Amino acid sequence: MGKLFYRWATPFTTGLFIVSLISGIALFFHWGSQYFHGMHEWLSMVLILPFLFHIWRNWRPLTTYFRHPAMYSALAVSLVASLAFAWPQLTGNLSGAGGPPPQRVMFQLIENGTLAQIAPLAGHTPQSLSAALEEKGIKVANADAKLTAIASENGKNSFDLVSVIGQVKK
Repeated sequence: MGKLFYRWATPFTTGLFIVSLISGIALFFHWGSQYFHGMHEWLSMVLILPFLFHIWRNWRPLTTYFRHPAMYSALAVSLVASLAFAWPQLTGNLSGAGGPPPQRVMFQLIENGTLAQIAPLAGHTPQSLSAALEEKGIKVANADAKLTAIASENGKNSFDLVSVIGQVKK
C-alpha cells in the first residue's frame, strides 16, 4: 500500500492542481462558470488527499524549507492576503463591498414580489402570466400573492416557480 501512495501521490497532486488552476482561472474571468464551479469545488476537495500523501512522502525535504526565512515570509504574505479578503465579512464592515452575491439579492427581491409585480419582467400582464403558469400546472389563486406563497401552495419552492416563469416569458 505504501508503494502505491509513493507512486501516485505526486502525479495526482499535479493533475488535480492543473484542473484546479484551469477551472479557477475560468471562474475568475467568468468563462463557463456553470461548467467549472462544481468541478473546481469538488476536485479541489479531492486534491487534499494526494496533497497530504505528497507532504507525507516528501516530509524530510519539506522540513528543510523551514530552516530559511523565505518559507515563513511566504506563509505570512499568504495569510495576510487571505485576511484582506475575509476582513470585511469578519468585522461586519461591508461598506461598498462584500455582502451577499448580487444575483442572490435580486432573486430575493423577485421571490418576495407579487405575481402582479413580476409579470412585467416576464413580458406579461398579471392575467396572462397567471394563465401561462396555469398551463404549466401552477395554480394561481391571486395575482397579488407573493411568489413564495404561490410556490408553497403548489408544493414547490421559489426556484422552481421562477424557473417556470422563465420558461413562459415572452
